[in-house]
Amino acid sequence: MKTTSEEMLQRDMYSFDISQLGFVLTEPLMDLPEYYQIWMEIAHNICHLINTHQLRSVVQKMPMLSINLLSSYRELRLAHLALGFITMGYVWQEEKNPAQRLPKALAVPFTLVSRKLDLPAILTYSDCVLANWKLKDPAGDLELKNMDLILNFPGNESCRGFLLVSWIVEKAAVCGLKGILAVRMAMEEHDETGLLKGLNEIAASLKQMKKEFNLMHEHVNQTEFFGTLRIFFSGWKDNPQLPNGLVYEGVNDEPVYLSGCSAAQSSAVQSFDAILGVQHEEKSAAFLRHMRLYMPPGHKQLIETLCAPPRLRDLVVPSPPLHQAYNACVSALEDLRTFHLCVVAKFIIIPGGQARATAGRCPLGGGGSGLGLGSTGTGGSNPMLFLKSVRDATHNALIPCPSLGERILPLSMCDRN
Repeated sequence: MKTTSEEMLQRDMYSFDISQLGFVLTEPLMDLPEYYQIWMEIAHNICHLINTHQLRSVVQKMPMLSINLLSSYRELRLAHLALGFITMGYVWQEEKNPAQRLPKALAVPFTLVSRKLDLPAILTYSDCVLANWKLKDPAGDLELKNMDLILNFPGNESCRGFLLVSWIVEKAAVCGLKGILAVRMAMEEHDETGLLKGLNEIAASLKQMKKEFNLMHEHVNQTEFFGTLRIFFSGWKDNPQLPNGLVYEGVNDEPVYLSGCSAAQSSAVQSFDAILGVQHEEKSAAFLRHMRLYMPPGHKQLIETLCAPPRLRDLVVPSPPLHQAYNACVSALEDLRTFHLCVVAKFIIIPGGQARATAGRCPLGGGGSGLGLGSTGTGGSNPMLFLKSVRDATHNALIPCPSLGERILPLSMCDRN
């Protein structure tokens, strides 16, 4: 019996762990078996424990638990989320004095759970955005006002806003991910109509992602984000506050170096890069490849599959409609990245400059909360330099179409910062 296009699409979605919510984990669990209640109690109470400077002492009294009673994938994902929150809170409870060692009762189970999931033993984007959500009314709609987080960090409503707006952006990528798979099938079948339809879905999805991203301005306070929240997403690789990494007691005698939670770990954005054939400069490309280590295996596999030949760019050039549709996708991705630059400027660069100016005027010196990272992003890169680099590379992926009187302006001639 001949396989239909819809059946092939569903097969590919299953292969790459894509659901009807895209890369978002559907129906995440709210709780673990009774044996693990100490983990969940600490994770649910983490804001209070951090604010009262009690988290480290509580974690140091944690019993060593086996992971053998975690019997399902969703239980492992919730355990990784909870242990990731506890780890970040433990390390950064005292921002000016981050922990150098992770206690054995936390380090060992976190490492074992991470190995089961093929994820690193640190909080990732796939944890705090893709697997950290619930509906206030289970019968209600999947919209921001009906959503909440399973676990939260200090930062008042800004933590909720930051993570849930990121979730909404990921949900907006669903149509584009289906478009990517449709384009992939159409390339195999030399189906120009299918290619055009898939490209149009990708462009529409990227535009919707930018629209939803704009909600960040409404739901996140820049002072709370920079001064309170950002540090809890920071890792111990290329971090000036933890230059010697972190020792996982009972696991490694030598320090471990892991990157913090970053939007660069979004499998959706890297998938769009891969299908469109965006070629990043060497340093940015290496950072993006490194970020794939922090993605669930199926998501990473999709990106690597899309990077393999044949190249979409080579197939669209002979056809003006495909050529135009391809360029529309690239332009939409470029616009999304330009908008991301504006968000980073508002929430990191501007408050960072204000905090440094305030610290410089303080007669006692010191420097306020959030200053320790400086211009380093939570993933370990310089966010503005990185984002400008990937934005510029995206612009350079546009293909001129002389037959339509098109030419691609150099980026310096465009209205860009």
